[in-house]
Amino acid sequence: MKKKLLFVIDSLDSGGAEKSLVTLLSFLDYSRYSVDLMMFGHGGVFEEFVPKEVNILRPLKYTMFTTLNVNKAFVYSIKGFNLRMLFARLNYSIRIRRKGYGNSQIARIFWESVSNVIESNPKVYDIAISYAQGVPTFFVAEKVKSKIKIAWVNTSYKLNEQEKKFQKKYYDQYNKIITVSQSAQEIFLETFPIYTMKTDIIYDINNPDFISKMANVGQSYDDSFNGIRLLTIGRFDEGKGYDIALEACKILKEKGINFRWYALGKGPLKEKIEKYIKENNLCENFILLGIKANPYPFIKNSDIYVQTSRFEGFGLAIAEARMLNIPVVATRFDAVYNQMVEGKNGLVVDMEAGAVCEGILQLINDVELRDEIIEYLHAEKKGNVEEINKFYQLIG
Repeated sequence: MKKKLLFVIDSLDSGGAEKSLVTLLSFLDYSRYSVDLMMFGHGGVFEEFVPKEVNILRPLKYTMFTTLNVNKAFVYSIKGFNLRMLFARLNYSIRIRRKGYGNSQIARIFWESVSNVIESNPKVYDIAISYAQGVPTFFVAEKVKSKIKIAWVNTSYKLNEQEKKFQKKYYDQYNKIITVSQSAQEIFLETFPIYTMKTDIIYDINNPDFISKMANVGQSYDDSFNGIRLLTIGRFDEGKGYDIALEACKILKEKGINFRWYALGKGPLKEKIEKYIKENNLCENFILLGIKANPYPFIKNSDIYVQTSRFEGFGLAIAEARMLNIPVVATRFDAVYNQMVEGKNGLVVDMEAGAVCEGILQLINDVELRDEIIEYLHAEKKGNVEEINKFYQLIG
């Protein structure tokens, strides 16, 4: 008898957690497990990589409702006698208008506003896994029946007292909590020391063979630029430090460096980033590429990978750059030394634009250092597919 598994995630759009889940699903033994996947947003770029054995559940009624414009939503609510769904949507829309909310606050406000109109999953599972913090965690805790519940934490999870109190009642319902790095675990337990005995680490699984194969197919840079190519991958939000990257880009331009800095991603700060680029005449230097289902040709054809994050649970894009032997400049976020060996596979710098700029310049100007780093990258251990064994031990 196959064990029935449910994975829940916000979407399979761009992001480290999304890519990590798709990789994990590609390794599962489907002779042992029957797997459902539930998402709050459909149509993400990584959906095409979900194994055919995985049953992607139909969108929630509320998810479908939010795709309607306001007029159609109102008509739908009146005709369907479902004003509760309309009021929930309006309530969330009004409450979220205040700017400056962090991800944990947005998740709480969403759940407080609409959870009463979100239907429960009708099945009973052996194991239900919330593969991201926030709304997926709340949903599995409150709307899913399962013998075992497991919560994934894939970021550095610092919460204020209000968010801590709100989220504790949901984490209390989980049998196990998995973090994706030692530092992510330490930070989570600083917030929730009560969960020490049920918290463990499973690193995001990286498959070097798959990444090497994908790096040789598909689209890459289509310009004829012959200078230094820098690349950053990450959602356009505060945590990824794009303000640091943009300021560093401006300094590099002022120094007369022949470079282009590309960014793969999307997110709420896109307009702000575009405005900074335009106002500082960086249109030829900082180039937004959107999101790509296959980012690996871009990584492979870059000279330096740059990660300006303020926090990361693990830093999956850094791992991918390392697997493709691209030198890395990374800021000193909490989890950075889970991967980075200072001066060996790249440079770790202070979390400010001047230091990022100096790190990039060091790799551009010191050819001997750059060659030594590339040589080290070729020799260092690639990937960690053995982490799948930890997952099997977790779910039995």
